This record gives sequence, structure tokens and C-alpha cells, in this order.
Amino acid sequence: MRNSILNCLSALAVSGATLMIATTATAEMTVQDIKDGYKANAALTQFYRWFQYYERPEGGLENALDILAEDIYVKSTLGEANGQDDYKARVESLPTTWKNSHKINSVDVEINDAGSVSLTADVTYQNIGAGPEGVIGQAELSYAVAFDGTPETLPKLAKVEISNASQGVAENYYDAYPENRVRSLVHRWLTIIEDPSRNPEPFKEILAENPEINFSSGLIKDYEGLANWLAGPGSQVSASTHIIDDLEVTKTEDDNWQTVMIFDWAGLLPDGTHLVAKTQHTWIVENDVSERFARVKKVDVLVLEPFRPKQ
Repeated sequence: MRNSILNCLSALAVSGATLMIATTATAEMTVQDIKDGYKANAALTQFYRWFQYYERPEGGLENALDILAEDIYVKSTLGEANGQDDYKARVESLPTTWKNSHKINSVDVEINDAGSVSLTADVTYQNIGAGPEGVIGQAELSYAVAFDGTPETLPKLAKVEISNASQGVAENYYDAYPENRVRSLVHRWLTIIEDPSRNPEPFKEILAENPEINFSSGLIKDYEGLANWLAGPGSQVSASTHIIDDLEVTKTEDDNWQTVMIFDWAGLLPDGTHLVAKTQHTWIVENDVSERFARVKKVDVLVLEPFRPKQ
């Protein structure tokens, strides 16, 4: 019985579910870590969206407000903001001519026994425009984020505290928008796949027209095919999550993005068996800056280490 489930699951390891918790390796994951994977991915989805308005203000402020609780509290070196209206006024006062970049160096998600979610992150911030002409300002920032306790699939940011560890200047500017935009998309994909509700509806927002999803179970070319996959091979485990080992984003000739990622997967069978696997994903992603998320156009998968019981 277990072998038949493993065969059926060959497509699940290539689905790309990722949990980016820097302090936890798959070998160290507890059963609860795996069960909480979709909650962590939902928090990471929203966290990476936080930076998108600052990095591409032409995308509009509404998508930024969409991730915030009504009574959002933000504290940074710029001061404090209480509530969405206060936050909106503060953000809209920033010059749209500035170029901003936020390179996330590390991020840790914590889910306590009561179910509340928080995260901490270390971020390298760069700016062109706030200082003298030609100068790239740089600061090392620490983020502490708390999410609200609503039962929504995507939680709202309720509290954001940003502290400045150091600042100076940089020689080169790194545009972090493509990576942050893609990571938000990846974590959204994962949240859908790992959520025990197995609701495929959110896929509609993140699939490009006529997608090509090359799983080992066959080529998926539309939303209905992906929904059927989620109800079939995607539902064979009671819980699953992944750790991302690497992610690179490059621009393609047709102005899409190619993303190459390696995932360490961990999952639980209904009988409690702990499984592991490793895959490499290559995605083609198309982006409309005004939408909540970029969209998945193509997925190709290489199995590096097949499904097997954890030793």
C-alpha cells in the first residue's frame, strides 16, 4: 500500500511547495513543522508583497493596502503609522522618483502553540534619490512582523517594526523587485498546494493563460487540469512542505522571468510515515505590475532525489 502511494506521489514532490525557514532543515523538521508549512508560506507570501509598492510604485497602492490589517501599526526610522489611512498618507508622501531595493538576507517564521504567526527578517535596503546625485545609499535593516489572527488563507500584517542596524553607501545597485515578486508568487503557489482544504480556486489568480505545468504525472495545460491534480496526487499526503535551497531569477528575451529553484521536500503519509525528496524547478513567470501576483506560465521539473522514507 505504501509503495503504491509513493508512486502516486511522484508528482507531488515536483509541485514546488516551499517553506523558507532558515533555521530548520528537512532533517530537523518536526511533524508540527510540516503540518504548519502552509501557514508559514501564507505569511511569507504577504511579507514579500510588502516591498512591491516601494520597488514599483507604478503598480498602485491598493495592492499594498490589501496585505494590511485595518489597524496596522508600523514603526521605522521615518516614525510611526497607526491604521491604514495613516500608513497610506505616509507612503504617498515618499517621492515616486526614488529607486528602492530590499534584498532579504534571512527570514524566520514562528508559529506558536496558539496558532499566531510572526516573522523576523534581515534586509539590505538600497536607495537612489534620497541622497546626493549618483550616490547609492545602503542600510542593514531588521524586520519584526506580527500577523493578525483571522482565519483567512492569507493573513494580514498587523504590526511591522523596522530597525536600522547600520547605514552607508554601496558601489552597485541591486534591483530586488524581480526576486521579491517571484518569491511572493512561489509562496502563494505553495500555500494553495499545502493547505489541507485542497481548494484550487486561488490558482486562477496566479496561472498565466495557456500554462504548461510539466509534472511527472503528465502535462497540465489549464486550471481544470491543475485542480484535478490537486484533488488526486496532490491530496495523497496528509501534510507537506519544502525548504528552498536556492533561487535565481533572470530576464528572458520576451521580458518574462526564468526562475530556477531547488527544493527539499518533507511530507507525512496518512499512516504517519515521514517522507523526503529533492527537486529542481525551472519556472517561466510573466508579470503585470498592477496585479496582486505575477503568474506561472511554465513549470519544468528535474527530480534530484526521489520520494523515500526518511532514514
